Formats: sequence, structure tokens, C-alpha cells
Amino acid sequence: MARTPPTNPELTDTGARESYEHLEQAYILEYLRSQGLTLEQVRAMPEEQAREILRAASLYASTHMAVVEARAHLVEELHGGPRAL
Repeated sequence: MARTPPTNPELTDTGARESYEHLEQAYILEYLRSQGLTLEQVRAMPEEQAREILRAASLYASTHMAVVEARAHLVEELHGGPRAL
């Protein structure tokens, strides 16, 4: 049974959301390092070139985040659903 995330910001775990943002940023930096770049170098590039690199980094991060979420859902299913708070 698919669950939809809560839309009420008061019901959303802000700690988890911040962790995901941190992880996404880490994946972006990981991509840049794999290309031999730093964020500072990208910022110094011409706008179009920087945009293309950041677009690729964002796709890389999104793909890895999807894997993380899929694994988390699998673990929840294997252990009988989410834990009660």
C-alpha cells in the first residue's frame, strides 16, 4: 500500500528533511569531485557551462536520492511498516 507524504508542514519531520537536503548536497559535491571540480570552480565558470554541469550534478544527486528512498521503503516493508512515534 503506497503512502503519500504529509502535506501539512507541521506534520513533516524537519530533521529528516534537513538530512535529505544535506545528503543531496553531498551527492552534488561528490559528482563535482568525480569530474575534478569544486563548487567554487563551477561558480567561476561562464553561466551556461556552470548551468550544464550543475544540471548533470542535480541529475546524479536525484538518482542517488531515489535509490536511498527506495531502500528505506524496502526496509520499512521488510520490518512491517514505519515505526510508531
